[in-house]
Amino acid sequence: GTALRLVFKMLSSCSKVSDPRPGQPYKGGNFCAFLPDNSEGQKTAVLLKKAFEHGLTFQIKSCAGEERVTWGLIPHKTSWDGGKARNGYPDAQYLREVCAVL
Repeated sequence: GTALRLVFKMLSSCSKVSDPRPGQPYKGGNFCAFLPDNSEGQKTAVLLKKAFEHGLTFQIKSCAGEERVTWGLIPHKTSWDGGKARNGYPDAQYLREVCAVL
């Protein structure tokens, strides 16, 4: 099938008061997620966009002594293939699971 590709560009910046280490610089990055291009996938994309707008998609974590943006608690498929083990498809339960989290 065809895929919807979601691209998140997170800029490097300084953490806010609500973050674990306020005022610390952190490293951004480009993050990609994939959804099936069907009605269920499109509905999920709208929910994921809302979650992103509410600051729920990413978190800042300490990694090897530097702060960096990482995925938060909402599961995203970062590969179009490779199955569940590689965070990709096929995974028949994914849309149901992510919608339950959202």
